[in-house]
Amino acid sequence: MQVKKATVFLNPAACKGKARNLFEKNAAPILHLSGLDITIVKTDYEGQAKKLLELMENTDLIIIAGGDGTVQEVITGLLRRADEATFSKIPIGFIPLGKTSTLSQTLYPGSLNQVQHIADATLAILKGETVPLDVLQIKGEKEQPVFAVTGLRWGSYRDSGVKVSKYWYLGPLKTKAAHFFNTLKEWPQKHQASLTYLGPTKRPPEEPEEKLSRPPLYVRIYRRLSLYWASPQKEIPQEATLEAWEEMQLSTIEISITTQNRQLDLTRTEDFMNICIEPDTVGKGDFINRGSQKMCDPHLCSKGSQCVQASRCILQLSEGTESFFGIDNEEYEAMPVEVKLLPRKLQFFCDPKRRKQMLQPAVQ
Repeated sequence: MQVKKATVFLNPAACKGKARNLFEKNAAPILHLSGLDITIVKTDYEGQAKKLLELMENTDLIIIAGGDGTVQEVITGLLRRADEATFSKIPIGFIPLGKTSTLSQTLYPGSLNQVQHIADATLAILKGETVPLDVLQIKGEKEQPVFAVTGLRWGSYRDSGVKVSKYWYLGPLKTKAAHFFNTLKEWPQKHQASLTYLGPTKRPPEEPEEKLSRPPLYVRIYRRLSLYWASPQKEIPQEATLEAWEEMQLSTIEISITTQNRQLDLTRTEDFMNICIEPDTVGKGDFINRGSQKMCDPHLCSKGSQCVQASRCILQLSEGTESFFGIDNEEYEAMPVEVKLLPRKLQFFCDPKRRKQMLQPAVQ
């Protein structure tokens, strides 16, 4: 029996430089004892994983050891490949080592013990159960596309959240302080944009795993002869169906475009991404309180927000906008973008118990 090959992309800089030690002590021994042929690729700088994926040879599974940024780099490098249709079918494992590891909340049971959480994630990969995750393709006018499994954020809550670490000396008050100091700027803070979108799409049936057996030779010959002698059929022109785009003008304190991966339901019948448009009329006190909540759940859609379900959208920013997007917690310069949902694009290893929960129909 041929030994399966696993390629591990390890970001040693994750978790403030502790990721390498955490991986070598808690995950590497389990992987080496599993019988897999392990190749560990350590990244030295930001963006290197994208380049390494372009050169990667065939492997049976990919393992990402890091945080949200490492996941985002690896899937972007993977889906930028010319042969991405083949490589996107390779199952992916995630070992959460970063300061933010949002995807681990979907794939594995929660644990306050980091060592236990890393070991559970590694064992879940070896058990072989996978779930399909949606991916967002985010493309600017001139840039190569970036891919995300969680989502995109643009607005004041995100801007305040990235500054929290600056106020470390305030201890537990640092989060409220970051949001408070942001309110001292121009208020209310409005982000102007135009949003054009298409609604949800029906989920097609699952493709059969087993291919139908090839018919006997005489059946194949008969079919070919029938087609050869049959009179040509006139093609009936079909009317082109126009896509029902909808457009709206936005004035918001923050907009987020997210996949459904956070609360995955494998029984759903429609494919869509969630667009949350936060009202720009929020008071300063509510802004500080909601900002604290969003530090725990960045894609929380606050009460009073407008929610839109879409399969594709175009976000056109006002001219002269100078700000930043947060894409899977990584910072990118804000620009007009097209966001397209790629439903069930990648297969990620998952804890069997979590997968069983996802197969239970969601209670309305």
